[in-house]
Amino acid sequence: MKFENSPLSERFSFSKLELPFGNFFLCENFIISEIYEGVHFDMDKIIFAAKEIIAFYGEDAKLAYISNRTNSYSTDPQDWANITANSNQLVATAIVSYNQMGRLNANLEKHFSKLEMHICYSLEEAVTWVNSLKVLA
Repeated sequence: MKFENSPLSERFSFSKLELPFGNFFLCENFIISEIYEGVHFDMDKIIFAAKEIIAFYGEDAKLAYISNRTNSYSTDPQDWANITANSNQLVATAIVSYNQMGRLNANLEKHFSKLEMHICYSLEEAVTWVNSLKVLA
């Protein structure tokens, strides 16, 4: 389920960051991304989004990242390993996958991640998990 169509969008205040390759919903302690269908979410796009997000939150923010995979797109797990290893802002990641293939891909990404990562079956589960993290409290 897309964030804007979910009851969660009414429970949390957020700013919407619309980029050419996807939407990012900037909440108090976490970011929800919804990358567009067919996009290759590569390092250039990740860096572009990261600059916009850091400009919004500031360099000292501690955030969780939720990848709400409502669309099919590709990414290189090694790119995320490089970003998470060199990011001071990200403390955890949740991947919301709506099918078996997506969960298999998420498990592969989990092996590359330097951060705590949780694979979720719903956006509600992901938000509940990130809000339970003590590093964000």
